[in-house]
Amino acid sequence: MTAKRPTTSRRRASDAKSPGKGGSRPTRAVSGAPAARRTKAKTAAPAARKAAKAKPTLRDVVLAALSELKAVNVKALDVRGLTDITDTMVVASGTSDRHVKSIAERVTQRCKEAGFRPYGIEGERDGEWVLLDLQDIVLHVMLPRVREFYALEKLWESGAAA
Repeated sequence: MTAKRPTTSRRRASDAKSPGKGGSRPTRAVSGAPAARRTKAKTAAPAARKAAKAKPTLRDVVLAALSELKAVNVKALDVRGLTDITDTMVVASGTSDRHVKSIAERVTQRCKEAGFRPYGIEGERDGEWVLLDLQDIVLHVMLPRVREFYALEKLWESGAAA
């Protein structure tokens, strides 16, 4: 039997000082800025990048998608005090049945890209009134004549949803 050698890590003096092998690199002076200031600036930059890449809210995603496809007369109603079904109800119009369908499609696509899964979509085949359930937001995209007939904004704004 042979005796096992103890495991110790030995570094050569040349490895410790070479920059490519894990040693420390000499710092370069930057126009009068002390090294402490440079390190703070380096650590602050990733925090600023994270803040810029913050995940948008569902409401932001929905409203951005509606404006992207030029939805007409968009209204976001806060219905938290009126119902437990949803927090926000968004009502928008399209200029034609094809426009209504494409608005609903785009909102669904943008929500999926942002990580929000739609729970249900109704009325896509006809295109007169498409309802998109996003749990926290319920989106109604309608033709103007259908929107005028049902007057959902008046119903939910007045609090007559009993």
